[in-house]
Amino acid sequence: MTDQAINESGSESVRSSTVSDDAFRGRLKRRHAADRRFRLIGLGAILVALTMLGIILVSIVGKGYTAFVATEIMLTVDLDRSVIDPKGTGDPAVIGAASYGKLIRDAMMAAFPEVKERRKLRSLFGLVSGEASHEIRQYVLDNPDAIGTRQAFWFPADDNIDMLVKGHIDRKSAEGDRKVSNDEIAWVEQLEASGAVRTVFNSRFFSSGDSREPEIAGVWGAVVGSFFMLVVTLLLSFPIAVMTAVYLEEFAPKNRWTDLIEVNINNLAAVPSIVFGLLGLAVFLNVMHLPRSAPIVGGLTLALMTLPTIVIAARAALGAVPPSIRQAALGMGASPMQTVLHHVLPLAMPGILTGTILGMARALGETAPLLMIGMVAFIVDIPSGVMDPATALPVQIYLWADSPERAFVEKTSGAIMVLLGFLIFMNAIAVLLRKRFERRW
Repeated sequence: MTDQAINESGSESVRSSTVSDDAFRGRLKRRHAADRRFRLIGLGAILVALTMLGIILVSIVGKGYTAFVATEIMLTVDLDRSVIDPKGTGDPAVIGAASYGKLIRDAMMAAFPEVKERRKLRSLFGLVSGEASHEIRQYVLDNPDAIGTRQAFWFPADDNIDMLVKGHIDRKSAEGDRKVSNDEIAWVEQLEASGAVRTVFNSRFFSSGDSREPEIAGVWGAVVGSFFMLVVTLLLSFPIAVMTAVYLEEFAPKNRWTDLIEVNINNLAAVPSIVFGLLGLAVFLNVMHLPRSAPIVGGLTLALMTLPTIVIAARAALGAVPPSIRQAALGMGASPMQTVLHHVLPLAMPGILTGTILGMARALGETAPLLMIGMVAFIVDIPSGVMDPATALPVQIYLWADSPERAFVEKTSGAIMVLLGFLIFMNAIAVLLRKRFERRW
């Protein structure tokens, strides 16, 4: 081969190598650009999700934080013996049946002696909540020696007055555009000037049940009802789900029947919750005749809904235990049952508990199945057992959201904040359990 041919061949090789390197660099550059675009899209999706979450939380907190404070009005009440116990018998039945509303009306008239017109008097008496007479009654029953004296009481303000003091009603707007009249605003300002109006922590919100009066409505009845339902749900769903997962994962033969069971369990986990409500209505109420709107029925219905979720989580936790653990236990002479109970199940329990808590958190936030079994009833009393009429936090939120009064708007948002607090607490427990007991193989 001549020198010229060798040079030409070398030049072609160099050009080919240069073209190949340029193509490789171009492809590498495009891949890096695609990676950057993918990361930016992912980051944008996260930012959008966080923005939406922030908007929701700001809206809820902005509307609901005032539910944790209450407006109170001070009145000096003359506990007139002639009204409370005219015969001086001291009989609690006589004292309890007295007209305490008259004492409040007399106190209001004494505080505003210039008000004489009947219509204005009716508005004046409405500055305080209807609960005021019950509070005086309870005070007198607990302190009968106070009869015949003058006592200063702090009474809950009416819901419209409460909204006015908290700033939810604009005092400068036209009278026809607000539910509080000019006279009522003048009386409130007069009470504020004398120090007879204050805002305090709303302990009633966390200690009382539902009420048609927004200023005294609370979430405690719904919290207790939710607690009883979750107890029933946990006691039923956890052992059944764990035993089901152990059997399917460790002992069940692999055939068409077990495959059918597994497919049905996976499908049940995706069934809408209202279907379980229909099942509870048909079985627990119409067939078993259990009491309507009772935590026992809600717990049974939620247990059916939670079972597939816990079974799937438990099977995943059992499957994550290395086979060497089973082989070592069997090699040491342990029976298959001893291997599962003494070695596999304890190692899988952190994952099982995590799945259980997440399933219970989902059950706590469910509303549709509870509506189907009649837990939408108006319940004032605090339930004392699983058979007593009760409601739940999501249902309470639903009821308050449907109420027309402006004060129930803040109650609704406040109850949502309480529910979110419970859910965050339960999810935090799940995370702590996983971090505390999780083992990496």
